[in-house]
Amino acid sequence: MEKTRINFDSIDVYNKLYGLPTLHPLVTVIDLKRATNSVNHVVVNYGVYALFLKKGVNCTLKYGRKYYDYQEGSVVSFAPGQIIEVDMERDEIAPDVVGLMFHPDLIYGTPLGEKISSFGFFNYSQMEALHLSQDERDIFLDCLDKIQKELEHPVDHHSASLLSVNIQVLLEYLHRFYDRQFITRHKVNSDVLAQFERELHSYYNKPNGKDELPSVAYFADKVNLSPGYFGDLIKKETGITAQEMISKHVVSMAKHRLTVSNEDISIIAYDLGFQYPQHFSRLFKRITGQTPKQFRDTISIN
Repeated sequence: MEKTRINFDSIDVYNKLYGLPTLHPLVTVIDLKRATNSVNHVVVNYGVYALFLKKGVNCTLKYGRKYYDYQEGSVVSFAPGQIIEVDMERDEIAPDVVGLMFHPDLIYGTPLGEKISSFGFFNYSQMEALHLSQDERDIFLDCLDKIQKELEHPVDHHSASLLSVNIQVLLEYLHRFYDRQFITRHKVNSDVLAQFERELHSYYNKPNGKDELPSVAYFADKVNLSPGYFGDLIKKETGITAQEMISKHVVSMAKHRLTVSNEDISIIAYDLGFQYPQHFSRLFKRITGQTPKQFRDTISIN
């Protein structure tokens, strides 16, 4: 069956689709128990930011070829530009889901607008929902209640600032809760880290030169995570970024080649996946404090 495709490029489009009221053109607090329209089997193209807390409905969300880990008591978040497939296990006119949706225009020129890119969970995807404890759910719902109260207040010149501030408070809490989840899932995260290290070694243990340097996205795909979630997980587990781990491994491989062979430095650079030898030299010096030639000369002297 062909799925209906919908562009959520405004708050009003979403509210009209579900039969919900629009109190503000740029932000809405969502309670699908109050929806008067049933929506199912759709593909959604988000043009807004959205957060949803699932309280009880059987629902499947698909991002690309993967499915969200979207269970009862979990939060999923979407950013402009994401395309999501939504399926209910049964037609249900009033699913028990609450959430928040806000348009990017709301936060332009605000502190939240400056900080929104730091809330990496908007770019997380499959198997990466935030699972809340009961206390955390209460905080989430309390933040929504404060935003709703502000929406019900007559609009004045304080409205946009207060809405933005209250939304940022909610996002800061979610950031904290995700940090807690990374800690409590240490065993799972350690397994991901171990697989990342195996895949990184495997990439360079294969014969012949590399066409390109491996990216964070390449390894994220290997462990079935989004680049954003994967990067945050590695940073929490190791204290350095996934990109830095890749760079350090590349330099380690380069040191070995420089030590055991007299190969031209440009050949080593190409074999490691660098398109230009000067990019290799720049990375090598950033990590070691020496150029490849200086490192080789030092080894020769010793």
